[in-house]
Amino acid sequence: MAPTGPLGAARWRIEILSGLTVALALVPEAVAFAFVAGVHPLVGLYAAFIVGLITACIGGRPGMISGATGALAVVMVSLVAQHGVEYLFATVILMGLMQIAAGVFKLGKFIRLVPHPVMLGFVNGLAIVIFLAQLSQFQIPGTAEAGGGHGMASGEWMTGMPLAIMLVLTVLTMAIIWATPKITSAVPAPLAGIGIVAILVIAFGIDVPRVGDLASISGGLPPFHIPFSFGAEGGTGLYGDMLAPFNLETLWIIAPYALILAAIGLIESLLTLNLVGEIVNKRGGASQECVAQGVANTVTGFFGGMGGCAMIGQSMINVKSGGRTRIAGIAAALFLLAFILVASPLIEQIPLAALVGVMFMVVIGTFAWNSFNIMRKVPRIDAFVIVLVTITTVMYDLAIAVVVGVIVSALAYAWQNATRIHAKTYDTPEGAKVYQVQGPLFFGSAEGFAELFTPREDPSLVVIDFADSRVADQSALQAIEAIAAKYESEGKTVQLRHLSRDCHDLLTKAGQLMIDSDDDPDYAIAVDYSVKTGVMAGGH
Repeated sequence: MAPTGPLGAARWRIEILSGLTVALALVPEAVAFAFVAGVHPLVGLYAAFIVGLITACIGGRPGMISGATGALAVVMVSLVAQHGVEYLFATVILMGLMQIAAGVFKLGKFIRLVPHPVMLGFVNGLAIVIFLAQLSQFQIPGTAEAGGGHGMASGEWMTGMPLAIMLVLTVLTMAIIWATPKITSAVPAPLAGIGIVAILVIAFGIDVPRVGDLASISGGLPPFHIPFSFGAEGGTGLYGDMLAPFNLETLWIIAPYALILAAIGLIESLLTLNLVGEIVNKRGGASQECVAQGVANTVTGFFGGMGGCAMIGQSMINVKSGGRTRIAGIAAALFLLAFILVASPLIEQIPLAALVGVMFMVVIGTFAWNSFNIMRKVPRIDAFVIVLVTITTVMYDLAIAVVVGVIVSALAYAWQNATRIHAKTYDTPEGAKVYQVQGPLFFGSAEGFAELFTPREDPSLVVIDFADSRVADQSALQAIEAIAAKYESEGKTVQLRHLSRDCHDLLTKAGQLMIDSDDDPDYAIAVDYSVKTGVMAGGH
């Protein structure tokens, strides 16, 4: 049936089927990441439901899927091991409040500082992490132990016929996903792959690991639960661990974890938001996404969930399956709840090989294969950043990778601009020497700027022209004053031309040497300093 409008019957069908596909893929991911964090599988499933539902309703980008993620789970595991799951719930609540604050103060806009090479490294690194997380499904169920990182577990690997059957079914699922769009668009390709392979396995009684072999996903509605104890007697929580005392000692324990989790969650969510935005051709929504993630995690902490953030793999499944509105995300969350409440016997029969095949296709579609070609054409520092962020994402976590990538890119940019500053000189008929400064003047180029001048050899009148330069910060202002002082000590006159009025206001001694012109620039320097630079003339 053709669409009758933005939310016509055809659109509803696409969105709901896309949501069902995402929900099926969420089940083993949530269970696996719960194992990584060292908590009960339902803790991961409840988080996937609550975080997914709330962010789908109020998030900054329709089409994005959020839930329990490996990037957060690897941070949680040490907290759970040392203090118990109740401290994790308390941490998730504090994490959510921090993310809400980040959204209220519009800190999400700083994601624009992430350069494109870092984005490529992020995409490639997450694709590798998703791939590594699926390898644990090729281990014998029940032999895996938590703590492998990124969903990888240290279990016993399959061999012989079981491994061969698992590989064949995985490849068959991938082939169905590849072929389905060429045959029909009535059903999302990943859903077709899961459905056909599941029917074959169940109909022929093929002995392969299934979702139920990971853990039972049967449960009730997420229970409202306060993880704190407010009295001296304490108490036990949902899973038998002691409640977290509501005091400063608990705050000091959970605050560092909450801060790290909030940062990782926001970085992964905002980068995924940008990635999905490029696919669906939409922009903005960073601050709204921060608030949505914060609200979702705060609520999750009160309902026995492990918290979460945007999931690039499931978001790609949703977008590639046609999901473009909030309906798909809401449907995915509701389907997941239905699996927990009533459909667990059926869902537990789905072969893991089918879900692995779906995720392998996500890996292939997510990895930026053109980055190999790009790295041959871009500057070497950009190629280095792509590789650095990719490796750091896989070896450590996304937050460290992005911070390292941004710092390296910023330092490289500063160095390149620091080496650009130079000056052209000429003598006027009146015997004055003019320096035409070219290139940005900032902390990185201040020393190079000082080396442009020869006060002892210059004539009695020197003009420094900044028409082709840009004064960027306080280091630049102090460098100008230092040059003016050198010429003054030589008994020579220096005049400054084409500086903006704010530079005139912030310069003390050198500011009086400015020549006013009609074509003076009117830009402002990067920071509005409250003190004049002359105060620091004798400083460091």
